[in-house]
Amino acid sequence: MTPENKGTAQLTTAMVLSGTLGVFVVESGASPFDVVFFRVLFGALALGTYVVARGWLRGHGFTPRTLGLAVLGGVFIVCNWVLLFEAYRNTSISVATVVYHTQPFYVVLLGALLFRERLTAAKAGWVAVAFVGLILVSGVTPRDFGNGGSYLLGVGQALLAALLYGLSTLVTKRITGVRPHLIALVQVLVGIPLLLPFAHFGAMLPQALGFARAGGTPIEGADWGWLVGLGVIHTGLMYVLMYAAYAKLPTAKIAVLAFVYPAVAMIMDWAVYGHHIGLVQALGVPLIVLASLRVTLAPTPRPRGAASVPRTAGHAPEAASRPATPAACEA
Repeated sequence: MTPENKGTAQLTTAMVLSGTLGVFVVESGASPFDVVFFRVLFGALALGTYVVARGWLRGHGFTPRTLGLAVLGGVFIVCNWVLLFEAYRNTSISVATVVYHTQPFYVVLLGALLFRERLTAAKAGWVAVAFVGLILVSGVTPRDFGNGGSYLLGVGQALLAALLYGLSTLVTKRITGVRPHLIALVQVLVGIPLLLPFAHFGAMLPQALGFARAGGTPIEGADWGWLVGLGVIHTGLMYVLMYAAYAKLPTAKIAVLAFVYPAVAMIMDWAVYGHHIGLVQALGVPLIVLASLRVTLAPTPRPRGAASVPRTAGHAPEAASRPATPAACEA
């Protein structure tokens, strides 16, 4: 098997796993704050074990500045997960995931706004196309504005989650010389003290220990297993597969394979819960997909007079410039 074929298999597996994340969240039965807390807790244990086993803590490459950037990115990522999981409850896994997949456009817009990165007319046009698709996919009707329902709130939560992911991406892109696994480890570690005040241990610990409910019925351990899976599978294993694939694949293939994630999420939502998007909503999906690919694969213009930077050997510096989060990675 060639390195590129191996990378394709690794990234496809990672995106398939990412597509099942919504089912794990819903089946856990826990609140979004509890879900994210235990995801970062078990995720930190899984990633930390892998990093220590590989000996990457020695010569980690962090400076006070880059460590601070990783921590800030972690705050954005953790809050993004809470909002996305809330959106699952208020809309559906399918709608929330597709709306969330507008992340690349926020990266472009925020880069232009905050860091004066050049926004070409072509990119601006594709961003506009994407948001037309977003309007169609969201399925929001005038009635949703007037009845105070949760559906409109869920769409807004998914959009805000995508915005926070975009901020995390821009912050993480400015970290160089550090393995992405270490950046991801810092980001999930940040979530532990951040969410600790909001975790409901009174409800979760009896479930974890298998104590009986008030009526004497034993509590099944399956719910706790979903939470462990979110940390070990959807954070530890998925990140390892994803970063291994990044080093082997061209950007074009990474961009295309990223859409395995929302496709699998929509299939799982239909297969497990019977949810599916309507015909009008479905018309917006190809608009978002096409616009995302055109924006992601468009060449980044260099400032006038800028010299090209020679590529140097090192431990995957190009991977360190990618967001240390699932391609929406990722949720």
